[in-house]
Amino acid sequence: MANQEEATARLERFLQWLQVNGAELRGCNIKYCDSDKGCGVYSSNDASSSDGVLLVVPLNLAITPMRVLQDPLLGSECRAMFTEGEVDDRFLMNLFLTVERLRKNSSWKPYLDMLPTTFGNPLWFTDDELLELRGTTLFRATELQKKSLLSMYNGKVKDLVKKLLILDGDSESEVSFEDFLWANSVFWTRALNIPLPHSFVFPQINEVQDNISMEKSSEASTDHGCSKAMINGKDVQKSEVKGNDIEVNGAELMSEQKDTVWVEGLVPGIDFCNHDLKASATWEVDGTGSVTGVPFSMYLLSAVQNSFPIEKEICISYGNKGNEELLYLYGFVIDNNPDDCLMVHYPVEAIESIPFSDSKSQLLEAQKAEMRCLLHKSLLDHGYFPAGSQKDKGKDTCKAVQTCNYSWSGQRKTPSYVNKLVFPDDFLTTLRTIAMREDELFKVSSLLEELVGTEGERQPSEAEVRAAVWEACGDSGALQLLVDLLHVKMTNLEEYSGTEDCDTELLEQEAHITGCPKEYIRGDTVNGSRDWCRCKKMSRNKWSSIVYRRGQKQLTRSFLKEAEHALQLSLSEDSANQS
Repeated sequence: MANQEEATARLERFLQWLQVNGAELRGCNIKYCDSDKGCGVYSSNDASSSDGVLLVVPLNLAITPMRVLQDPLLGSECRAMFTEGEVDDRFLMNLFLTVERLRKNSSWKPYLDMLPTTFGNPLWFTDDELLELRGTTLFRATELQKKSLLSMYNGKVKDLVKKLLILDGDSESEVSFEDFLWANSVFWTRALNIPLPHSFVFPQINEVQDNISMEKSSEASTDHGCSKAMINGKDVQKSEVKGNDIEVNGAELMSEQKDTVWVEGLVPGIDFCNHDLKASATWEVDGTGSVTGVPFSMYLLSAVQNSFPIEKEICISYGNKGNEELLYLYGFVIDNNPDDCLMVHYPVEAIESIPFSDSKSQLLEAQKAEMRCLLHKSLLDHGYFPAGSQKDKGKDTCKAVQTCNYSWSGQRKTPSYVNKLVFPDDFLTTLRTIAMREDELFKVSSLLEELVGTEGERQPSEAEVRAAVWEACGDSGALQLLVDLLHVKMTNLEEYSGTEDCDTELLEQEAHITGCPKEYIRGDTVNGSRDWCRCKKMSRNKWSSIVYRRGQKQLTRSFLKEAEHALQLSLSEDSANQS
């Protein structure tokens, strides 16, 4: 009861803080959802407003790198480091959040008190929970990221935070790595990529700035450079992650305002919207106030045709992301995620050990080779073994994978399977080059020499090099290498956790346990016995790990089946052409 009263008091303080600083809840409320999702945004009695605007937050209230550089406490130190190139804008955000979390009289306290204290991404897993990810891309990625963050904390953050706190008159507070880890997770789970008018980011000297009532330190300009690609990639892809990908209709803003600056930042209030594949709202920026009546504001706009039912949760879309990215960034997964992806890569370091590595490296560079490829689940719909509905069977609506069909000799025909090949040709081009035999390498050299001359009057184009490689090699070597890579990936995935059937059994047991009487879920003694295997409810982190790794096994198996079939067709056609 005491905890509930405290949570209610925190929420009231936050809502008052929002209103005092100009935010307007026009058709929604912010309230507690559950232990997994924390707080969310819900429709209120006013959600039927004709303009569909549900929430308006002045951008003066956003936390961005420019605000950090202008902060009276952090600004001087941060500007010096930023000017020297010692830190980037994301570091500034994480440093600011770490310091403000520890400051006893932080003007951001009502907001920071509402944020989660722990997160569901692998950086916060226990040692046992992390073991559930062994064999996956995320396991190694998490180890590397935690090591990097720890090095950054010990090498730069720890002493700097202490220094800043002492300057603020606080010599008692102790900073810990968990404080910095918390700040990092807050940023990655909540930051938005905001299209801001240039005049807002870089106001004229004589422009009168609106003050927010927090303190003079929080002035209007905000800036955070983040490329759109980084947002859409969070390519956990490579173990590198990207920021948040929120669906935002920036086209109109971009056309109306030529000078738009994309800035990463936290927008209190808007950032309490949870994710749903079918978003019921989007967020947009109102630079002039023509939509909301509040210039330089961000607003939440209803995306539904009819009015919201009262107390209906209002969700936005974080983008079409696979479970690997969702778990790495946000700490949750979606069972049977339609946007799931599989990362396949050829290790760069392995190229040095292959035959004719120097020549092949030059060819790879000339082709701007892609050493990794992200295979989206939807690609399988257009292959030989589609997993989805068969109602469109025989109807090829997929754009054919582009395969080079230029042939010097006229002997290399476009493969019959080209329209069913689900693997991107950019990656197959890389694999063709790596798998190339000595005689094929000689043929590529001869073909390119015909084009550019023996004296090398010009450099062959990327397209010409790709064409020569395809003419000399075909697809068999590349597909065999792809099959090998997928076999290795499946072996790694199954080594520690078994097959996807094993994962399915664990998830089905969990579903059964969730419906058990409460005493069984706790694992208490019932009728003189205790069955921990059946009765102990698994942690949310473990459940997320199993859902994620099962999806990876399913995708690997499906793409392996496609690769093996394509390989057999390629070998058959090669044999037919030679006979």
